[in-house]
Amino acid sequence: MDEPIKPFLIAVAGGTGSGKTYIARKLQAIDPARISIVSHDNYYKDRSSVPIGDRKKLNYDEPAALDNDLFIEQLKQLRKGIGVDMPQYDFSTHTRRQDTTPFSPTPIIIIEGILILENADIRHLFDLKIFIDVDADIRLARRLERDVGERDRTFQESINQYLVSAQPMYDLYVEPGKDFADLIVQNNGTEAELANAIVTIEARVREVLGTCQ
Repeated sequence: MDEPIKPFLIAVAGGTGSGKTYIARKLQAIDPARISIVSHDNYYKDRSSVPIGDRKKLNYDEPAALDNDLFIEQLKQLRKGIGVDMPQYDFSTHTRRQDTTPFSPTPIIIIEGILILENADIRHLFDLKIFIDVDADIRLARRLERDVGERDRTFQESINQYLVSAQPMYDLYVEPGKDFADLIVQNNGTEAELANAIVTIEARVREVLGTCQ
């Protein structure tokens, strides 16, 4: 009987619009069959009990917005090589979907999210911790593009949320995560500059995959 996969867990943290998902996908492209991605965003708490007009006004950038008990439980299961039924979140309605997605461990699992280095119980589950550092004005521009294009927010709603919650919560909870990172990646430039910045990480990923063969 085959031994269960004991994944190598990589955290990719940073503020909203820092390029976490982009970098996670670049790393996954090294070997898509053996590298998977988990988004902390899937674990936002269900807000269906809140009137729909009030949901967009809630603070989604603080730790209390996330179901970290379930997140930690499922990460521990994955570390043991056990598959989980991962929740799915609908950002257009700010509710958790009824259906879950079966997720099986792969040799490397990349976990991305703004607050994954804030919580000590979560931090301790990672084998490699990366923080993506980006200037505030660039993060705002990228967040606007995402919110208006993908998350059914108006331009003004996105600006308001950034000023009221995203940037203050970044200062309070997200940026201190840099102190716990093994690697800090600057992402203020071009894609070519970012590609050069993550060469070391890509080499580490290939090294881990080599031990799994």
